[in-house]
Amino acid sequence: MAAPIGLWQIIARVKHKAKKSANNAKNIASRPGLWLHPAVTHTNATSGRRQMTVLFHGQVQGVGFRYTAKTVATGFEITGTIRNLPDGRVELVAEGLRAELEAFRAALHDAGLAGFIRDERVDWADAENKFRGFEIIR
Repeated sequence: MAAPIGLWQIIARVKHKAKKSANNAKNIASRPGLWLHPAVTHTNATSGRRQMTVLFHGQVQGVGFRYTAKTVATGFEITGTIRNLPDGRVELVAEGLRAELEAFRAALHDAGLAGFIRDERVDWADAENKFRGFEIIR
């Protein structure tokens, strides 16, 4: 029976393989200094992106809702904004792959925000690619 492998050994193997593949990389770009990988095209990176707009109702202002949402967003490949509305609701607009957006929404509930949300309305649209990062609008 083989000895169990430690986590540090797995990480070392992954880094070694990544280093070997980086040494074999071939630049397919038309200009020097610009690197493109043949397996990842621009259309693959942006196709399937959606925009999710969520209006949260309840005790969602003055409880750290926006800050928590921004913190949770760092764990997902999404962009967007979150802001308080004058009527007491919070509006979240985020773009990314639909599965990633749905997981983000579930993570908001799991992050302790579920107790503050009385109701939420979700609308879906095609992504407009108008955001850079995830920001709180004041």
